[in-house]
Amino acid sequence: MVATFNLKGGVGKTTTTAALAEILSVEFGKRVLLIDLDPQRNLTTMMVGEKRAAELDSSDHTLASIFIDALMRQPPRSAAGLVQHHVSPMNVVTSVDLLAASPKLIALQDDMTRLTGADPTTVLAKAVSGLLTDYEFVLIDCPPNLGMITQNGLRIADGYLIPTIPDFMSTYGIPPVQSHVRHLASQWSTPITELGVVITKYRRSSAVHQRILDELRENRSLPRLFPTRIPESNQIAAAAEFTDFGSLRQKYGPGGQFLALRELTSDFLATTRIKLAWGR
Repeated sequence: MVATFNLKGGVGKTTTTAALAEILSVEFGKRVLLIDLDPQRNLTTMMVGEKRAAELDSSDHTLASIFIDALMRQPPRSAAGLVQHHVSPMNVVTSVDLLAASPKLIALQDDMTRLTGADPTTVLAKAVSGLLTDYEFVLIDCPPNLGMITQNGLRIADGYLIPTIPDFMSTYGIPPVQSHVRHLASQWSTPITELGVVITKYRRSSAVHQRILDELRENRSLPRLFPTRIPESNQIAAAAEFTDFGSLRQKYGPGGQFLALRELTSDFLATTRIKLAWGR
């Protein structure tokens, strides 16, 4: 189980998460569960469309219902009944499932701190405990904060990725993230491994991007940089649209963009095998 996380929004976190899931499914034959914990529900919308996302929210078929049950002191429900199967508008993607997000998670983020009689960081873990063995990979899209909903995501994660644009505003929060995750892992007595930093929206011609990359490489206290840099691309930005592009290459861009994302996914597979001792 891998969380994708950055304290800065707009860094390509959700698109990277969706691309990893779809490429793991199509190119590598993996069964993937997406867990969308971000109340902006961008990942949910990417995978099922705006209309279906709204329907799931109005019928309480999102992760918000799990946290609401906990606050109402209802018996913890299994998340199995909330899973949306075979998501993605792409017909070629056949093995990606989703636990959807809801804007209700915004209010629940604060409400969860007042939960009594139970550890508020274990609500999600209890709900998905019987579900995770059905999947080879679980990708958790966390909101850009360190609140209680994010902590629920980190609590079930074996490791985490930090997607970031190579600029000052996007990267300055990496050391605080590292420090806080280490603190939480120590508090929970559960290792959460730094898998690395994924460079997104990269512009080769940008002097700022080059300088920040050099600084990230030279700072040995930071997580490793994945060698593949995901280029800034209108096609990758357009991939968030809920439509069947025909193939992943057409969806993410035939001009090297898809190849960069596939290379990242291959490296991600190797990294999880080595760092998390996954034989998957």
